[in-house]
Formats: sequence, structure tokens, C-alpha cells
Amino acid sequence: MTRDFQPTVYLLASRRNGTLYVGVTSDLMKRIAEHRDGLIEGFTKDYGVRRLVWFEQHATMDAAILREKRIKKWKREWKINLIREQKADWRDLAVDLGFGMLPPIPSYRS
Repeated sequence: MTRDFQPTVYLLASRRNGTLYVGVTSDLMKRIAEHRDGLIEGFTKDYGVRRLVWFEQHATMDAAILREKRIKKWKREWKINLIREQKADWRDLAVDLGFGMLPPIPSYRS
């Protein structure tokens, strides 16, 4: 993955089969750091959606935005299938990009 301007569509998850978020950015490394550090107010911060589970780079920002809009309209099942096609184990792909491991998600079962 290049560090230069690279339009990217990405999916974050709170956990395996958890809450999903679709986003687009021109700087994936910076955006992932912002999500992980809770710097972006709103949905991802409120729901703890911080694990990068899928991403796709595009030649232009217009192409990336169009892809993001299409994926946002998809059924949840289709998004899950997209994740499984790339990484069936739902591991945090940000670790492969040099980020540290996120702490385990606490279990609320008694």
C-alpha cells in the first residue's frame, strides 16, 4: 500500500460479525489512526467500530466515492460476504499496516 494520495474505500467492524461502517478516504493510514484514537465523533466512536476488516484502493476519488455509496446501499449480508472473501477470520488488517493490536473486546456474558 502506498503512503501517497490513494483513494480508498474501507470497512470497519466492532468485532467479528459486529457493527459495520463503510468509509472513504484519501489517506487510509491517517483515517485508521483517527478511528482507533476516537478522534472522529459520531457513529464509529459511539459504537466502538475500530477494526479494519476490508479495504479497496481506487485510481480516483470519484471512483472510490461511487464504490462507497454503492456498498452503503448493500444488505448487511453482502458486506459480510465481501469481508469473508478477503479475510475469513475478520482479523484487524490495520496490524498488517503497522498499527498495534487492539485490546480484546470484553465479554458481557455471565
